[in-house]
Formats: sequence, structure tokens, C-alpha cells
Amino acid sequence: MATGLLMLAMFTVCYTLLAKTLSNGILTAPILFIGFGYVMAQTGMFPFEDAEHLLHIVAEIALIILLFLDAAQINLKSLRQRHQWPLRMLVIGLPLAVVIGTAVAAPLLSPMPILVAALAAALLAPTDAALGQAVVTNKAVPERVRRALTLESGLNDGMALPVILLFASLVGEMMQPEATNWLLFGAKQLLFGPLVGGLIGAVGGVMFLAAKRRKMTSATIEGIGALAMASGAYLAAAMVDGNGFIAAFVAGLFFGNVIKGQCAFIFEFTESEGQMLAWGAFFLIGLALVPNAVAHLDGRMLTIILTSLFIVRPLAIWLSLTGTDAAPLTKLFFGWFGPRGLATALFALLVVDQLDHEIGEYLLNLAVNAVWISAVLHGVTAVPLSRWYGARMSENEGAAEMKTLPPMRPKPTAEQR
Repeated sequence: MATGLLMLAMFTVCYTLLAKTLSNGILTAPILFIGFGYVMAQTGMFPFEDAEHLLHIVAEIALIILLFLDAAQINLKSLRQRHQWPLRMLVIGLPLAVVIGTAVAAPLLSPMPILVAALAAALLAPTDAALGQAVVTNKAVPERVRRALTLESGLNDGMALPVILLFASLVGEMMQPEATNWLLFGAKQLLFGPLVGGLIGAVGGVMFLAAKRRKMTSATIEGIGALAMASGAYLAAAMVDGNGFIAAFVAGLFFGNVIKGQCAFIFEFTESEGQMLAWGAFFLIGLALVPNAVAHLDGRMLTIILTSLFIVRPLAIWLSLTGTDAAPLTKLFFGWFGPRGLATALFALLVVDQLDHEIGEYLLNLAVNAVWISAVLHGVTAVPLSRWYGARMSENEGAAEMKTLPPMRPKPTAEQR
């Protein structure tokens, strides 16, 4: 295992030295780290048992922290007042994606119950900003469009998680009624998680502002406190049978809207250490999950994945933006650039143990195959399509969309830090 870790360290160093050059091409970080993990799996340098155990640890830590920090950067008041596109994609588009995805998956998954198809659709609904990084950082794309994609991907994983847990509980109740009352368990997870998270986030934000006003803390220590708050919300929710991931997301939402951008760490961590966590998780997915998932990829599973990417999300987003000022090309652009990433794989890992073994393994393989296929397809199209779209919108009806919106929440100044 030591040799494998050394190889990973050297690979990461090489990537960081070439990151800016690679960002202008088709080889994105998720593609490279998933691919490197898959190659390492074939060499045997990483024992499979160690890789799978490490994946669960890294995946949980990454999900807790990234859910908290993504939510903490969302200004709910601004989202309601000035960001019609992402709001409609979240409130209308996300449920539509689950409904349409269920209708598509149900006949393909027969004779499995329709609830399994609903769970599969919910797992494939969240999108990942990490896989769409080449789009949301590309200046050729209008700022309003980039911001809408960033907002949507930052919020939709937290909004999809309760739906996934609900369907998982219903499937567990249906398949194993004599073992555990999964429906009651799911209800407690969905109720107590947000309550605990909201309380910790709101109280933590008030205490944070009080300490900052009295100059009792510093920028470095503030960051440690934010991470501890995310962990605390997760652990506290677990103690009362709530869902820790939902708690971390809601805690970040309340914390961020109380402090209103007065924590530079939230932005800096997301852009630095948060990237490292995501890369590590992608590597471990490629190492521990992709080989088995690829071995079980069949025509039925591939059809569900490609339909989700090419039909389900584009149709859901198009319908959700009907009646807005979004141009037809913009709707198509939003519909395509909804890559499946960490949330899809990690949520599948989260619920697999609650399900019948055969169903759980199938859904996990479905989710993992969706992630690497999405990483490849969206990765190779991100730069060329972004440039083409930006050029078309600047020439045609996109003049109104090219305008720069005031930031949702300005990054802290040096004095605030």
C-alpha cells in the first residue's frame, strides 16, 4: 500500500504542475483521478480491502465538509430575489428529473419494483460542480449562466438526499418488512437531521459573529471552527437517529446566512483543500468501485445512464425554464452540463447497506458507471462546447444574458479576514 500511496502523491504533484494547461483541454481532474485509480486497481499496488475501507472514510469526510461549505455559500434571500434560473431548476427541474427518470427506468428495471426505479432516478439526479469546473470557470460562458450552474450544483445534492433516503427507506421496508421498520427509520432521518443541523448552524453563526466583533478569534481558527461545526452537526444528528449528511447541509445553510460572507475560510477551503478531498474521492472511486462496476455494465444499465444524461435532465431543465428569459440554446446548455459526480456515487454507497443485496449492488454499480461515463462525456465536451456557446450567445439573442450580475455574497475583504 505504501507504494500505491507514493504513486498517488507523485501523480497529484504532476497534475498540479500541469493543471492550468490541462484545464484548457479535455482531460479534467475527475477523468484523470478516476482513470488513475482504475489503472492502480489493475496493478494490485493498493489492496482492495484497504481501498474500500479508505473510500468510506474519505467519502464521508468529503461529503460532510463539501455539503456544509457549498450550502454556506448560498444566500437564500438573493437566490429568491435575483436568481430565477437556478431556483426553477432546483424547485421544478430536480423533481421533474426524478419523475421522468423513474418513468424511463421502470420498464428497463422490470421485474424490480417501481420504487427501485424511483431510487435509481433520484441517485442520478444530483449534479456535481467539480465535474463542471471547466464550464463554471470558463470566461467564454456568460457570467449569469456560470453562476446559475454553480448555484444549482451547490444546492441540488443536499435537496436530492432526503428524496434518496425516503425511497431507500421505502424499498428497504418493502423488501425486508420483518427485519426493521425502514419507513420509521427514514422519517426520523429526514426530520431530526434538519432540526439538529439548523439549530447548530444558527447558534454557531451567532456565536461566530459575536466572537468576531470582539476580536476573540482569527481567520485560521475560524476555519477550524467551521469544519468542527460541520462534524458536530453530523455527529449530533446521528445521536438522535437523524441523518448526519442532511444535518451538515442544513447547518451550512443556516451558518452561511447568519454570518453573511464574513468567513473567508469557506471560500478558500472550497477552492484549495476541498479540491484535494474531491480528487482523493474520485481516485478511490476509480480504485475501489469502477472495476467491479465496469464488469457489471450491461445494455440495460448503459441505456438508463445515457437516457439520464441525454434525455431526462435536458427535458426536465427545458420544462423548468419554460416561461423564463432563458434562450433555447441556454436551456440546452443547462440541460447538458449537469454532470453526475461525487454525490451520485457517495449517496449510493450511503444507502446500499439498507437494501436487499442484489438491488443494492445493482444501484451502486449503476451510480458508479454513471459517474465515470459522465466524467468522460462532460469532460471532453466542456471546453469546446463552452467556447462555442459563448460565441453564439455573444452574437445572437444572449446579449441580455451576458450582463454581469452583482455577486450573491461578496468574498470577504482583507479587513474582514
